[in-house]
Amino acid sequence: MILLLGLALSGCATRPQNVFQPLAAAASDASHVDMMVATTRKASEDPGRLYSGERGETISLNNIVISVPPDRNRKAGQVQWPNRLPANPEEEFAVLDVGKITTEKQAHSWFRKNRNRKGQVVIFVHGFNNSYADAVFRFAQIMHDAGTDAAPILFTWPSRGSVFDYFYDKESTNYSRRALEDLILQVTRSPDIADVTILAHSMGTWLAAEALRGVAMREKSIPSKVRTVVLASPDIDVDVFRRQFIEMGPKRPLFAILTSPQDKALGLSRWLSGGVERIGGTDLRPYADVLAEMGVMVIDTSAIASGDPLGHTTFADSPEIVRLLGRRLAGQPMEGRAESISGRVGQVFANSAVIDTLRRDFSPSPGEIVDGSVSY
Repeated sequence: MILLLGLALSGCATRPQNVFQPLAAAASDASHVDMMVATTRKASEDPGRLYSGERGETISLNNIVISVPPDRNRKAGQVQWPNRLPANPEEEFAVLDVGKITTEKQAHSWFRKNRNRKGQVVIFVHGFNNSYADAVFRFAQIMHDAGTDAAPILFTWPSRGSVFDYFYDKESTNYSRRALEDLILQVTRSPDIADVTILAHSMGTWLAAEALRGVAMREKSIPSKVRTVVLASPDIDVDVFRRQFIEMGPKRPLFAILTSPQDKALGLSRWLSGGVERIGGTDLRPYADVLAEMGVMVIDTSAIASGDPLGHTTFADSPEIVRLLGRRLAGQPMEGRAESISGRVGQVFANSAVIDTLRRDFSPSPGEIVDGSVSY
């Protein structure tokens, strides 16, 4: 049973982790992703790893540049890990530069250097079983394949990168809530930033939702610069998810949920969590009315081919989904008509249960007692 749980919850194969030994140059026609990385991880004693899976006592900031191999040598959705170090930038993802961001002035300089003309930022929050290197390389792949020029910011929390540390990872998301809240507020307060998209995956979706709830409670509402929140395969209890939304208040960004009843990893998470459905792994039709009231767009990805046999990382390794995410990340609408999107993805989106009622507020009741109960 333990082995089965490990296989089902696995997000990453065994990969080299001491990859942060910068190369002198990338391949001549390779592209690169220049990202800011904020982390609550503890620094590693191995400088090639940068950070471990243990919990740090500060939020650390780095600027990391990743080289992506030329398109002729890779397929969209793939992360080609180095077979040995130094990496071969013609065939593999490679680290070009690593630097520390030690002052607010340096952070603002990074924003000004990497912002596009619309002042867009993407904050990515990874999921369970991700090392620091896993999170950095995956985010570089997503940003490259999505084709967006929004400034990329990775928030990476203390995951041990082990399939047997599910509950440690879960508690690490609790540990990191305030840090992600602070990051969201710092980004939205910057005059260089006009439009923020938050993309979160798996267990990281719970962290993202909790951080947004915390921001709303601290600031009385979620900042209007946070325009879009994409939750991919969210590992969140459906009842908790409803409460999180209510406590965010009525002024929420657009939420899009990528869900699949075929997600085997979330099936195991449901088993570990007492049999309560996870919002990303269930048939959401019974919840359609509630979700419509909340103002949530739901996209079922079950019929889309993925390189992951568990069906848990479709958001990143399916070229079709990554491109659709790119449209949203760039501030464009996700098209819903089959003729406007080529291939099977168009049919999936055209026939999926898409809930897009974004006009209604969903607020808690005033708290009156009715028939001996208070609405919750």
